[in-house]
Amino acid sequence: MFQKGSKKSIRAWAFYDWANSVYSLVISTAVFPIYFESITSQKQGSISFFGFDFEPTALYSYSLSFSFFLVAFMSPILSGIADYTGSKKKFMQFFCYLGGISVMMLFFFDSIDTVWIGLIFSILASIGFWSSIVFYNSFLPEVAYPEQQDAASAKGFMFGYIGSLFLLGFNLFMIMSPDTFGIESSTLPSRISFLMVGLWWIGFAQVTFAKLPDNVHHRKPKKDFILKGWNELRLVFKEIKTQRSLKLLLISFFFMSIGVQTIILLASVFGAKELGLGTTDLIITIMMVQVWGILGAFAFSRFSMRFGNLKALKTTIVFWTLACFSAYFLEEDDPNLIFKFYGLGGLIGISLGAIQSLARSSYSKLIPETTKGLATYFSFFDVTEKIAIVFGTFIFGLVVALTGSMRVSILILATFFVLAFAVLSQIKREEKLS
Repeated sequence: MFQKGSKKSIRAWAFYDWANSVYSLVISTAVFPIYFESITSQKQGSISFFGFDFEPTALYSYSLSFSFFLVAFMSPILSGIADYTGSKKKFMQFFCYLGGISVMMLFFFDSIDTVWIGLIFSILASIGFWSSIVFYNSFLPEVAYPEQQDAASAKGFMFGYIGSLFLLGFNLFMIMSPDTFGIESSTLPSRISFLMVGLWWIGFAQVTFAKLPDNVHHRKPKKDFILKGWNELRLVFKEIKTQRSLKLLLISFFFMSIGVQTIILLASVFGAKELGLGTTDLIITIMMVQVWGILGAFAFSRFSMRFGNLKALKTTIVFWTLACFSAYFLEEDDPNLIFKFYGLGGLIGISLGAIQSLARSSYSKLIPETTKGLATYFSFFDVTEKIAIVFGTFIFGLVVALTGSMRVSILILATFFVLAFAVLSQIKREEKLS
């Protein structure tokens, strides 16, 4: 029986982070980018995709941009329909299954000849993941009261970090010690990990789906639900335009997301190509990010309770800015490079866990308590992030294609954190975020 504010309801909601975060870690951050780099590096120079030649890193960056563009285009309309029809749980399930199955299809990406499989299904997996997150986030105000939302949001990210570490740890053991499992193919361990991610994601999501409420407002849609869904979207957009703090938070979130998400998506590629780090060092750093992310989410949820969401968010933005400048000055021939890179991973981990949970709960607190269009409200939050990622990954890929270096891209990302801090400073201190 669902009960708003109960520990069981909040835990069931947060458990979707446990289910889906393996995608974020294994596919978006750790194994797949490195695997893609290793496969495409077998061919010198550019690779062909749909009749066009691309630099491999730039192509991967562009494919990410395309997936986020599609999510940004679709999710506001779909969320408006979901709010009007009361069926956002069904939408969440559909995109969860789309993402999980697409991840499993990456098993068939085994050589340069099947790079198209890797790109197409990584795009579909990205669409499934990020679209399901739109609807997942929109359940937060329905499962937790405002005073519980910082802790509930942090709990979700902590579940995600812990769960993804478990699966990544096993996958890495299999990738680094294939003989233990009787595996001779060099690509098979990574491809098996893709299968496991899809099964984990879909399987553990059932815990959340079994508990989440469905159509809490008991809406009975009529036949013209697409038009009504569009009207729902327009109404929420008008509401947002009248709320200064919400608008400023969205603008700040846009700038910080350009930096955060681009760094997370392309950090391993930066470490491998720009700094010459090996797979083992990259994986250790990624796992450190996850461990520190758990501590960051927990510590900053307590920090925000004492000092307020605004001060907590500003602090994390400062950390991210320092991380960008630190990365810019790393040199491949530095004898202490690996230790500095590990330290950078720790700083990013603390900042990542904090900024993601605080941004989500801060936005949730600013949504009018009387609204019934929660999915639509959160679609604007998620679309802001997706457009930022489209912008960030495209700029990153373009700069790499033009200069052959990622350092300038890293420096450009730092300026977006500065802008995020400046915009956030315009929000007046108010009770909801104090």
